[in-house]
Amino acid sequence: MSLHALSPTASTLKAKLESFVNKRCIPAEKIYDEHISKFAGADRWTTDAVPPVMEELKREAQQLGFWNLFLPHALPEHLISNNNNDNNNYVNISPSIYLSNREYGILCEVMGRSSLAPEACNCSAPDTGNMEVLLKHGTREQQSQYLLPLLQGKIRSTFLMTEPDVASSDARNLETKLTKINEGNGRIRYTLNGKKWWSTGAMDPRCKVALVVCKMDYSHPSCAAEQLLNAKQQRGHQTIVIVPMSHPSIQCVRALTVFGSDDAPHGHAEVTLNNIELDETAVILGEGRGFEIAQSRLGPGRIHHCMRAIGLAARCYELMLERTMQRRTFGKFLHEHGSCKEMIADSRSDLEAARLLTLACADDIDQLGAKGARDKIAMIKVAVPEYTSRVVDRAVQIFGGAGVSSDFPLARALVGLRTLRIADGPDAVHKVTLAKLELKKAKKRMQSKI
Repeated sequence: MSLHALSPTASTLKAKLESFVNKRCIPAEKIYDEHISKFAGADRWTTDAVPPVMEELKREAQQLGFWNLFLPHALPEHLISNNNNDNNNYVNISPSIYLSNREYGILCEVMGRSSLAPEACNCSAPDTGNMEVLLKHGTREQQSQYLLPLLQGKIRSTFLMTEPDVASSDARNLETKLTKINEGNGRIRYTLNGKKWWSTGAMDPRCKVALVVCKMDYSHPSCAAEQLLNAKQQRGHQTIVIVPMSHPSIQCVRALTVFGSDDAPHGHAEVTLNNIELDETAVILGEGRGFEIAQSRLGPGRIHHCMRAIGLAARCYELMLERTMQRRTFGKFLHEHGSCKEMIADSRSDLEAARLLTLACADDIDQLGAKGARDKIAMIKVAVPEYTSRVVDRAVQIFGGAGVSSDFPLARALVGLRTLRIADGPDAVHKVTLAKLELKKAKKRMQSKI
């Protein structure tokens, strides 16, 4: 079966999605930017700053069957029932079709062509990853309180992992602590303290919940036995807890900029967590299960990120082709110059290589699970941002001064793709992972020859 193959139903949906992205989302980008440009300073993080055009696109996406397409399987019955009983702006939270990771990846490429399409379809980060965590690992109560409104698109969320004071690519370095206190009679409470940054969406006025990666702290006298038991563990200390953004002890200190842009009203924030009191209902899956949860979150998420990056690069590539046939230098159209032809050929090759590698990875996840596809997951995290960045960089070069302006999507695309080489862990970490897996395979082959 071809990696590009889709069922007739999925193929029809893809055609509709392409029309929606090209005719509604891409034209709406200018309206979106013009609205947010009217606000300055702290006002850029208010409800008024959220462009109304996004809600219009969301309503259309729901009606057209593009809502929550990332969901891998049917939702729990209690969520369906609670949603049906919610008479306040009812939303059908189930997708119009359940797709494999490979099939959804193909649709992600379509969505990636516009910066607005993923959110319009309720398929944008970090919400999809957080929803997947709550769907797979959350309790019934956690799902009803947080997953349901996320599925409805009524709220947004953030994922707090990276920290400013340590190299967060090694999760063992994290300093945010979840101090456990055993009060006796089976009662347990926790105190959360730490500092996070690059917390995507934390300052968005629609963001109502945070998933926080922290390290277990058993230093309280009531947990002496657990402190001794866990002293030699490293990965086992990581835990993920749910914190409502309305908690008075969680504070967004400042908005961070990416190459000078704050990406409001969603953006990224530095966040402090000061003596946040939590109980057992805030812990996802259990103490020390954070690494396991984070890994399950990142597998399919890498497919989403990479295919969206390919869609964005493909849009820039098409603009580059058009430019070469519209502009002339030294008595020739740009495409008639040999150097330009070389750039076109290299870009087409990079796009196809990125696409095939990512779809092959998605197919492996479908067949073997994320653990069985670890090698390709690492490959695409390194290769796709590099390949797509090269494509966009060539497009910028062809456009000249216009390429680095805000008149075209090229400059913003280049910034986003460069950032992707750091997001979800820097390239170097994934190269180490891939090398270890390859060396392990090589050792097995050598031993089999003895």
